[in-house]
Amino acid sequence: MPKVKKSKGGGEKSGGSVALADQILEADTVRARGRVKNRDSRAENEDNYVDERLSRKILQQARIQQEELQTEYGLAPEKKKTPVTVLGDVGGSGAQDADSDEEWPALGAGGPGDVEYDTEVVVDADDEKAIEMFMNKNPPVRRTLADIIMEKITEKQTEVGTVMSEVSGCPMPQLDPRIIEVYKGVGKVLSKYRSGKLPKAFKIVPALANWEQVLYLTEPETWTAAAMYQATRIFSSNLKERMAQRFYNLVLLPRVRDDIAEYKRLNFHLYSALKKALFKPGAWFKGILIPLCESGTCTLREAIIIGSILTKCSIPVLHSSAAMLKLAEMEYNGANSIFLRLLLDKKYALPFRVLDALVAHFLSFRSEKRVLPVLWHQSLLTMAQRYKADLASEQKGSLLELLKIQTHPQISAEIRRELQNSESRDIEIGLPVTVDMD
Repeated sequence: MPKVKKSKGGGEKSGGSVALADQILEADTVRARGRVKNRDSRAENEDNYVDERLSRKILQQARIQQEELQTEYGLAPEKKKTPVTVLGDVGGSGAQDADSDEEWPALGAGGPGDVEYDTEVVVDADDEKAIEMFMNKNPPVRRTLADIIMEKITEKQTEVGTVMSEVSGCPMPQLDPRIIEVYKGVGKVLSKYRSGKLPKAFKIVPALANWEQVLYLTEPETWTAAAMYQATRIFSSNLKERMAQRFYNLVLLPRVRDDIAEYKRLNFHLYSALKKALFKPGAWFKGILIPLCESGTCTLREAIIIGSILTKCSIPVLHSSAAMLKLAEMEYNGANSIFLRLLLDKKYALPFRVLDALVAHFLSFRSEKRVLPVLWHQSLLTMAQRYKADLASEQKGSLLELLKIQTHPQISAEIRRELQNSESRDIEIGLPVTVDMD
C-alpha cells in the first residue's frame, strides 16, 4: 500500500487525505511551535546603571524644578548675604564693617573690581569728603534724559533743516503721524517689558537716518531695566561707533547714574547693559567713562561700580591706552585715580607716550596744597609696581622728589622701595651717559 503524502501547506503530519479548503484554513491559523529559544538569562539578572553624565543632568533638572516649586509657593531658601565692601583708609582709621574682614582700598587683594552689581557699596565718610574736595564746585544742573535728547535732536534738526533749505529750498520733512503713533505704542511696550521678543519696529531703529528722533518718541526714560539691556544689545551691534557713542552718552549713562543715586547700587540688567556696551570699546570710553570724569560730579560709588566692569571685561590695549592718556591729561578728580588704577592693574604693554603722560600727571601735584586722597597714592603705587622697569632714571628721580612733598605713612615707603630697587629703561637700553667735565 503506498505511503500517504504529507501536505505541504499544513506543515504537520496527516493521517489521511485532507480537503483543500481545510488545508487553507489550517495554514492561516497561528500554531504554537515546539522550538524554545534559549535566552541569555545573565543580562536579565544584571542591574542597569545610569552613566555619570546622565545622572548629573537628571540631578540638575531635579534641582531646578525644586527651586521653581519653592519659589512658586514662597518656600525659597534664604540667600547668603553678600559681604558689604567698606571704604576706609589703609591705616585702618576708617570705619570697618563687623561682617567684613577686609577694608577698601587696601594694598593687597580686594578693590573696586571685586564689587558686584547687587552689592550695596557703603562709602566711608572720610573718603567721600576727600573725593568731594576735587569735584566741580559749580556743577551744571542735572537735566532729565528727555531734555538732553530733545536738545540734541533740536540742534540736529536745525542744522539739517538749514542745509536742506539752502540747497533745495524745501524745509526738512516732518514724521508721518502713523509713524509717531507706532513708536508711541512701542514706548508703552518697553515701559512694561520684562522678557521675550521686542517689537520689530524697534529693531529697525538703528537703520534709520533719524534714529535719534524716532528713539525719542519711545520715551527712553520710561523703559524698564530689562528693555534698556535689550536696546543696548541692538544699538551696540548695529550702530557705528560714533552713533553708538551718542546712544551710550544720551540714554545709557544718565539711566545708570540715576539708578545708582536712587538705590545705592546698580540694577542687574543695567549692569549687564554696561558690560554689553563694551562690544564697542571706543564708544564705551568716549560715551561713558570720559564724560563721567569730565563732568566733575562722579561720586565714589559710581566710580567703583562702573570701574568693576573694567576689571571683569577684556579690553583691547589701544583703547585702554587712549583712555589712560585722556584721563591723565584732564582735570583731576577722585574718580580718575580709581579708573587709572584699574587700567594699570590689567598689566598692558603700554607705549612710552602713555607712561610719560602718567608720570607728568602725578608730577603735576607737586604744588598741590590740598590733602590728596588715598586713591591717588594707590594709583601711583600701582604704576610703580607694574611699570617700574619702563620708567627713565630722570622720571624716577622726579617721582622720588614728589614723595617728599606728597606723603602717605605706609604707601609712600612702598613706592620708594619699588622705584629704587628696579632697573630703568634708559639703562636697560644702554643709552650713553654724558658727563659734564666742567
